[in-house]
Amino acid sequence: MNLFNSALGKNITFVHPAYFIISGLSGIPNIKYYYVFLFFVYVVSVIGNTVVMAVIYLDHNLRAPKYIAVFNLAFVDLFGNSALVPKLLDIFLFNHPSIPYNDCLVFLFFCYTCLSMQSFNLVALSYDRLVAIIFPLHYQVKVTHRFMLSLIASFWAFIIIAVFIAIGLLTRLSFCKSVIINSYFCDHGQIYRLSCNDHYPNYVLSCLYPVLLFWLPFVFILLSYLCIGCTLAKVASVQEGLKAFKTCIGHLSLVAIYFIPLLITFTLMENIHPNARIINLSLTSIFPPMLNPIIYVLQTQEIKESVKRVCDSPFYFYLISFS
Repeated sequence: MNLFNSALGKNITFVHPAYFIISGLSGIPNIKYYYVFLFFVYVVSVIGNTVVMAVIYLDHNLRAPKYIAVFNLAFVDLFGNSALVPKLLDIFLFNHPSIPYNDCLVFLFFCYTCLSMQSFNLVALSYDRLVAIIFPLHYQVKVTHRFMLSLIASFWAFIIIAVFIAIGLLTRLSFCKSVIINSYFCDHGQIYRLSCNDHYPNYVLSCLYPVLLFWLPFVFILLSYLCIGCTLAKVASVQEGLKAFKTCIGHLSLVAIYFIPLLITFTLMENIHPNARIINLSLTSIFPPMLNPIIYVLQTQEIKESVKRVCDSPFYFYLISFS
C-alpha cells in the first residue's frame, strides 16, 4: 500500500485512524440468540466443507474437472466463514468492537475475496454443465483438468487484483470524522463514506464492483441455463431431458441460495429497516457456505457413493482410532 500511495505524491499526508469501531449488530434486541445460531452455522460449515474436500482428495474416482471447482468452492466456503464468523463473534459477542486500521483492511480483503470467489466459482460450475449438456461429445476436449485449473486460477487473480485496488484507494482517504462502521464487518462502502477528502474514485468502484463481481456472473449463469433449457426442450425423449436436468439441480440450488437473498436485499434496500438489512446481508455471507456441502452431498450421486467408500475404507477407521 505504501507503493500505491507514493505514486500519488511524496508530499501527500493521509490521516488514518488508529482503529475503527464496528457497530452493525449492536443494540438489536435478542441478538445473542443470533450469535448462537451463527456459531452453529459455522461449526456445520467447517465440518461439511472439510468432509467434501477430504472426500474429493481421497477418492480417485472424483477426478473429473468439475470436482476441481467443487473442491475450490468448499475451500472458499471454509476459508471465508473462518475469516468472518470468529471475528464477528469476537466483535459483538465478546464486546471487542474496535479493530485496528490495518487489521480492518485485512479483514475487508478476506471477506470480499471469498464472497466474490463464491460467485465466480458458480460460473465455473455452470460452464461445466453448459458444455456437458449442449456439447456432450466435445466435453472431454473442452473441459479438461488444465482448463478448469486455469479458469479457477484466473478468477482468483482477477478478484485479488480488484480487491487490492479497492483497498489501495481506501488508504488514500483521510478520516477526520467518525470511525464507527455501521456494518457487521469492515465494509468498503461504509468506510469510504467516513472520509473527509475526495472519495469519488471509491464511489465509482462501489458502483462498478457489484456489477463485475456479482451481477455479471449471475447474468452468465442465467444465460447458460437458458441455453441448457432450450437444448433440453429439443431432446426427443422426456426421460433423457429430465436425466440431464437432474445433473444441474445441485448447482441450481447453490445459485438460488447465493443470489436470491442478495437480489431481495438490494431490491428492497430502501424499504427495510437498517438492522434487518445488516442481518440479511450477514446471513447471505454465512449461510450458503453451510448449505453448499450439504446440497452437493445429497444431490450428487458420485459424492454420496464416495462418502460411503471413504467411510468404509480401512484408512477412515485408522483415522478414527487415533482421533
